Amino acid sequence: MLRSLGVALVLIASAAAGADTELERTGGPYVPTPTIVVDQMLRMGSVGPQDYVLDLGSGDGVIVLTAAQQYKARGMGVDIDPMLVKLSNANAKRLGIDDRVSFEVQDVFKTDLSKASVITLYLLPSMMSNLKGKVFLEAKPGTRVVSHDYVFGDWPPDNHITLDVPEKEKINGTPRATIYLWIVPAKVAGTWQVQVEGAQPVELAFKQSFQSVDARANAKNVRAVYTGLRGKDINFTLMDGSARRHFNGTVDGEVMHGIVDLGGGKTAKWTARKS
Repeated sequence: MLRSLGVALVLIASAAAGADTELERTGGPYVPTPTIVVDQMLRMGSVGPQDYVLDLGSGDGVIVLTAAQQYKARGMGVDIDPMLVKLSNANAKRLGIDDRVSFEVQDVFKTDLSKASVITLYLLPSMMSNLKGKVFLEAKPGTRVVSHDYVFGDWPPDNHITLDVPEKEKINGTPRATIYLWIVPAKVAGTWQVQVEGAQPVELAFKQSFQSVDARANAKNVRAVYTGLRGKDINFTLMDGSARRHFNGTVDGEVMHGIVDLGGGKTAKWTARKS
């Protein structure tokens, strides 16, 4: 199968049309995507029946088609090549899954990312870097983003795996493929009023760079010693004098809520609102 790097240089062979076609484009080349890479991308994205998979630069549609066939997911692929989009839609119909997946001629930079729970990409590094801000701002917190071989500039991945793929050596000179995973984090930068049941509120100021978050307490004798963020899940530890309080919770827009471990087997509910 062939899979686009987002913008095609040459298209050879359109099985659906029953004829060989060569189409000159600008950008990166088409490359074969081995089945092992497709399968690993979907596994790393934890794709399941409840997911909506959005493939940016979908080429012949193999990612979305496989997600629908093997994992019963719904989804859409976008590509700027009308012939590839036509081929992908024809294959979806042939496979009897056109009620769950579709393909559209569309610029990836204009695609609405908000309805996706999983986003897949196989795009050139320059396009990845240019898409970084769009993905971070538009995709819902918790969205799994999976890329083949390339990263989002300085946005560190949450996980990655390298596979031995001997057939790739003829294409790009290396017999390996690396699959990267990002979990889109909630947006928490700013000042929050944290309220624990039965206690005085504490003001926390969060600084954020993607999933990396630091917190500072604007209260005497209170300091934040740890903060973690993965998707909508947040945890942080506050030291109040010698007392350690560990907070676990969920970010829901401009509200947080969860459970705080007070020590000695005691817990309490907590909430936070953005100032």
